[in-house]
Amino acid sequence: MSTIGHLLIIATAVAISSVPIVTTILILLSPNRSRSAVPFLIGWVVGIVLTVSIAALFASVLPTSRTDRQPDTAVAIVEIALGVAAMLLGVLSWFRRRRSGVAATTPKWMRAEAKMGAWSALGLGFILNLRPKGVVLALAAGLTLYADAGSVRVAIIPVIIYTVVAASTVAFPIIVTAASPTRMQPRLVAAHLWMETNGGLLTSAILVVIGLLIVGMGISRL
Repeated sequence: MSTIGHLLIIATAVAISSVPIVTTILILLSPNRSRSAVPFLIGWVVGIVLTVSIAALFASVLPTSRTDRQPDTAVAIVEIALGVAAMLLGVLSWFRRRRSGVAATTPKWMRAEAKMGAWSALGLGFILNLRPKGVVLALAAGLTLYADAGSVRVAIIPVIIYTVVAASTVAFPIIVTAASPTRMQPRLVAAHLWMETNGGLLTSAILVVIGLLIVGMGISRL
């Protein structure tokens, strides 16, 4: 249960990240949404699964205790470092946004969604997992998965739950828009305006909070 609980915390941070959410909204507002939305979702999901799985494999080089009497010191130290890195990313993002004085959070490269095809959307969904924030969170999730799950068979269900939660904010609008595009159009526009104004600050705050929680996870292993 602790494995799933820890992964849910990290998956929530992935889900609330502003960049994949805004990208999803822009794709759904574009003329090519029928051929790019689902490939983007597939790329995003595959990227989540691969990054956390690879992170768990990398974590296997760290020595871990398999008894209740000995602390997982190496795992704890790395986990604390990742938590601090997440907090620093959140703080730096907030200062960068404040210094720029720009309200919009949508980078210029996102404006290309109107001409994006299926393969480009698939690749973009995957690549978004390789952003610094995504890598830090994937490493934290992989470390927790390796340290707490203990075996591949035990890890399967936590990985599925982690992926479902992390991908939910991309999957949900795509599914709902496919079912009712006319009804979703004004909601997507309103969500885009809100995310442009508040998305960056939300992501920064979430990174700081999640970073603190990851540090707490690491300390609890000592």
